[in-house]
Amino acid sequence: MASKGPRPLVAGNWKMNGSLAMLREPRLLAAMLKDVRLKADVMVCPPAILIRRVKSVLKGSKIKVGGQDCHWNAAGAHTGDISADMLKEAGCTAVIVGHSERRANHGETDEIVARKARAVQKAGLKAIICIGETLEERKAGKTLDVVARQIKGSLPHESAASDTVIAYEPVWAIGTGLTPTTAEVAEVHALIRNELGGLMSNDGAGVRILYGGSVKPSNAGDLMSLPNVNGALVGGASLKAADFLGIIKVFA
Repeated sequence: MASKGPRPLVAGNWKMNGSLAMLREPRLLAAMLKDVRLKADVMVCPPAILIRRVKSVLKGSKIKVGGQDCHWNAAGAHTGDISADMLKEAGCTAVIVGHSERRANHGETDEIVARKARAVQKAGLKAIICIGETLEERKAGKTLDVVARQIKGSLPHESAASDTVIAYEPVWAIGTGLTPTTAEVAEVHALIRNELGGLMSNDGAGVRILYGGSVKPSNAGDLMSLPNVNGALVGGASLKAADFLGIIKVFA
C-alpha cells in the first residue's frame, strides 16, 4: 500500500544501457500497463540517443519519457552536451539532474546541479534533483547534514511543486543490492519534507520525494508505504519490463 501525499512517480533510469534490441522492453511494459488503473505516473529515462525511439514505441501509452542529464545553457559551444530545450523537443517531460554518478564522476557541485535544474524548469520540464550521502558519510553520522546541505544548494530558489521532484538515493545503495532500513529512509524523507517546507513554504508539501537505491519488486511495497515517499527512482530493475512492472504495481 503506497503512502498518501502527492501523486507518486515511478521513474526508470536506464543509465548507459540500451540498444535498438532493448526497445522490446518498453514496448512490452506499455502492453502490460494498457488495462491497469494506476495511482502513479510512470517514466523511463533512456540514453539521449534512444529518446526519440523510446518515445515512438510508447506513443499512446501511459508511460512518459525523461532525460538523464542536460547542460545548464540553452545553446552554445558545449561539444557533447545536450540542452533541456533539446530534450523537450525530443519528447521528454522531465530531466534527472545531480545524480550521484554525475556528482562523483564529473565533479558536479550543488551549484552546478542548481543551474541545471533551473535550466530544466525554464524549459518547461520537471527537474528530478538527486541527493544522497556516501557510505563514509553515513558511517560518520553525517547523513542528515549532507542531505540538508544538498537540498539547499541544489534547489533553485524559484522552484515549485509543479516543476520539481526530489530523489533521495543513498550513494552506497545504488546498484549494490543494499538498502537502508525503512526507519532510516523514513527519517531522511521526513527531513527532506521539512527542508522543502522551509525553502518553498506551502509548495513544499506538494513536491514528490522519490526513494532510489536498489529498489526492486521484493522491497518496493515496504519502501513505498513509508510517509513522505512518493515513488521511486529505479535503476537496474527498470531495464526489464517484468521487474519494473513489479515495482509499478505497488500503485495499482
